[in-house]
Amino acid sequence: MSSLYVVPSLQIEGRHNLQSSSKPISTLRTEFNSPIELQQLHSLFVKTATPLSILPLSRVASVCALTPFFTYAQQIFQQLDRSEIFMWNCCLRDFAESDSPFDAILLFYQLRSHNICPDSFTCSFVLKACVQLLDLSHGRIIHGFIEKLGLQLNLVLQNVIVHLYASCGEISDAILLFDKMPQRDVVTWNTMITQLLKRGDTDSAYNFFVQMPERNVRSWTAMVSGFAQCGKPKEAIDLFTKMEEVGLKPNEVTVVAVLAACADLGALDLGSRIHEYSKKTGFYKNIQICNTLIDMYIKCGCLQAAHDVFESMKERTIVSWSTMIQGLAIYGKAEEALELFSKMIQTGMKPNGVTFISLLNACTHMGLVNEGHAFFTSMTKDYGVIPSIEHYGCMVDLLSRGGLLQEAHEFIKCMPIKPNAAIWGALLGGCKLHKNVEMAEIAMRQLQDLNILNDGYYVVLANIYSEAKQWENAAKLRKLMRNKGLKKTLGWSSVTVKGVVHEFVAGDDSHPQSEDIFKMWDKLLVHMKLRGYVPNTSVILLDMEEEEKEKFLFRHSEKLALVFGLMNTPPGETIRIFKNLRVCEDCHASLKVISEIVNREIIVRDRNRFHCFKDGSCSCRDYW
Repeated sequence: MSSLYVVPSLQIEGRHNLQSSSKPISTLRTEFNSPIELQQLHSLFVKTATPLSILPLSRVASVCALTPFFTYAQQIFQQLDRSEIFMWNCCLRDFAESDSPFDAILLFYQLRSHNICPDSFTCSFVLKACVQLLDLSHGRIIHGFIEKLGLQLNLVLQNVIVHLYASCGEISDAILLFDKMPQRDVVTWNTMITQLLKRGDTDSAYNFFVQMPERNVRSWTAMVSGFAQCGKPKEAIDLFTKMEEVGLKPNEVTVVAVLAACADLGALDLGSRIHEYSKKTGFYKNIQICNTLIDMYIKCGCLQAAHDVFESMKERTIVSWSTMIQGLAIYGKAEEALELFSKMIQTGMKPNGVTFISLLNACTHMGLVNEGHAFFTSMTKDYGVIPSIEHYGCMVDLLSRGGLLQEAHEFIKCMPIKPNAAIWGALLGGCKLHKNVEMAEIAMRQLQDLNILNDGYYVVLANIYSEAKQWENAAKLRKLMRNKGLKKTLGWSSVTVKGVVHEFVAGDDSHPQSEDIFKMWDKLLVHMKLRGYVPNTSVILLDMEEEEKEKFLFRHSEKLALVFGLMNTPPGETIRIFKNLRVCEDCHASLKVISEIVNREIIVRDRNRFHCFKDGSCSCRDYW
């Protein structure tokens, strides 16, 4: 030890003087936080003849690593005849996993400057730091160094390199490296699949998936999650079913992904089964799973089940509260939504931007204009939440639906954010509800200036013209749509019977039970008219004979889905229908009457909200 430089006892301002401490050396040996304190301790070891070997050498490395005392640490390692690279690797690993991963890169260069030869572990830790930082520049240098050292056959290193290139956006280089690898393991394949899915390339990811010689739960989960997140819920559920068939048990991440897919697809039976599985496995304690369950039940038309999950949670996050508030909002239960918000505030939970979108939606769905105004003001004034474009959109929608079209227009003009298509679309939707042609044309001009090629906006304006009997303008707009290559989105509705989803489009006669469906509708129609139902042919915005309009009206997709559900489910069972467009006024009136005739609850999820028909009325109170 005589070759080591030892600093005498020092009293350093703001620091503990290790030599003057009354603590035993066995305790002091771990309490140094700087090279100076280490030298103080070293001095004490010399004076007390304490062996240097009791020092925690990984700590010696970490306190000296990026300082002028680097060689001092080297001397300690050499004196004790310990593997120097092992100590620095421990330090590199800690740096790579810390909040400052760049320190690992700095230490690597310091090792090289002192001619310390790195090994495979050294390279893997530095590469992981590069991945954390998405630092491809230094990553390429390390990659080259690995080739120079002859470590290119190390599978762990090759996997990290592929991960680095793919996560830094160089997916073609990652694929090239993948193809050249002499051997691969499940980690290699999973890395490629995960990175492709992050780019939204589900087709390429699935091609890798089917080629895998061996798959683990992570492989299946990555693919299921990828499909769910990329708007392919049917594919996600189909793949999950295959995963179960091969005997693999889903983990918590899988469960979240499948529940999200069930929510998007309205697959209540599978969602409920996953709920039971979560209870049996203990996953039910996972807050994210509970939050996804709430969302799933809401979107599948089971508000009470969602509320039961919410109430059963021992701990809730802002996501839990916001999701439940949004659920109450889209079911037309604005008062309950606002009451739940008050309870949330009482618990000390601070609302975020999503919470206020839920609150504003609640006000929109029930026409609570004053309350909506108050929340919009409160979000910044009381909670420091800066309104986003979504919040402004909610306000325009609230005002427009409430018939305050001029006020909505002025609100848009005063926005500090440039209005987007959703803003003008909300105003256009309000113009349709309140049959205002002039304001609709203003909104449409703005949408055209934004070069928005959304068929829905053109269809809405064409319908506004048709309702105003401006057939020529409606025809011109439809011709413009054809010239732009725009086609009206086909309306469809689906209903699930015994776990099988049945889809219907307007006028659909392709279903095997179509003839029976039409016959049952005719029978229902007799009872409906006895209860005062009169077909609202004004929703058929085509210039045709009244009789033809009625025939067209009676073949709307939600009516066909409903009749099919009535025919194929037990009496009293709730029927849940999912529709891609807004439910029309006539279908809304029809379903109210039918719910009373058949004594059933009928739940319809359309593009904007839920309608719960029961005993001849709807939860939306005819405001939608």
